[in-house]
Amino acid sequence: MTDDEFEVTDNAMSARAKSRTAPGEPGGGGAAPPERSEGEREPVLSDVAAVEEREVEASLRPKRFDEFVGQPKVREQLQLVLESAKRRNRPPDHVLLSGPPGLGKTSLAMIIAAELGTPIRVTSGPAIERAGDLAALLTSLAEGEVLFIDEIHRIARPAEELLYMAMEDFRVDVIVGKGPGATAIPLDLEAFTLVGATTRAGLLTGPLRDRFGFTAHMDFYDAAELELVLRRSAELLAVDLRADGAAEIASRSRGTPRIANRLLRRVRDYAEVRADGIVTESIAQAALAVYDVDELGLDRLDRAVLDALVRRFGGGPVGVGTLAVAVGEEVETVEEVAEPFLVRAGLLARTPRGRVATPAAWSHLELVPPSGSGGPTLFDA
Repeated sequence: MTDDEFEVTDNAMSARAKSRTAPGEPGGGGAAPPERSEGEREPVLSDVAAVEEREVEASLRPKRFDEFVGQPKVREQLQLVLESAKRRNRPPDHVLLSGPPGLGKTSLAMIIAAELGTPIRVTSGPAIERAGDLAALLTSLAEGEVLFIDEIHRIARPAEELLYMAMEDFRVDVIVGKGPGATAIPLDLEAFTLVGATTRAGLLTGPLRDRFGFTAHMDFYDAAELELVLRRSAELLAVDLRADGAAEIASRSRGTPRIANRLLRRVRDYAEVRADGIVTESIAQAALAVYDVDELGLDRLDRAVLDALVRRFGGGPVGVGTLAVAVGEEVETVEEVAEPFLVRAGLLARTPRGRVATPAAWSHLELVPPSGSGGPTLFDA
């Protein structure tokens, strides 16, 4: 075996080790979630799936569009794209799904494969470290197969450039040899459909984004949609969930189905151990109090940030570095874990001078904003 042949074989083995195949079965395989750093949000309100819960999460995934709750515009648009492709007997255009974690991007990728009746290959952007890894993966795809790349914005640049030609012309050029004697060998690929998912659409390069024929942004769910998600999950988990209990859990789930399902499992545990197993409003309230999830869906870290901002710094403005020191967390944890939901909930504002608590934050902490025209002191820009 030559060195070049060994290189290709090694790339193929690496690609197979970093991806899984499920023949049109939603929940079969999945990309590894990004690792959480020390001090990051507790799993109960994290919108990232922990390794130990991926199997449970997969069992709750909808298998068809009629089982998928929420995102009505995205569902309608995708159904049109897939139905048109099936009538033309051609693979559908490449699909890009963007939006925060936990809203169902992976579930939709699985549904696309199930609706098409084709296998799905699952991998993630960080797992594709070299162009050779991607080439080996692409050349192993069968005709019509769906390739799902989670966190596609994190794919290595050499692999991304190889992906351009594969998406557009269903062809890749494999470089054989090194230096001046290197030769590019074109390899034709079977027609496939790439489904990319990203939580940071702004980090996608223009050339990659332009090669997707259909793009969709997924929004947070409202309380009524989350109640439907909870009722379906309760049936699958054999949980006796009452309407008022579902409404209580949904109101604290931060608009995210993944969090709603996780809270349902924790409330179920409480109901089975300390009650009669029936999840009512009062049981849900008692259970979520144990897990430090308040009525707005704030947890310990969220309340610590608000409390420091309001009580120690008079409501701000204060720099995120000072705020992180005050709560004993890393700057990245405060900025990327706590702040997004606080801003979305209207409790905190980011200004050029620093972070500022809104009147709603004072009200949530049952405090009265200070009066006076002087305004708060700038502690740190």
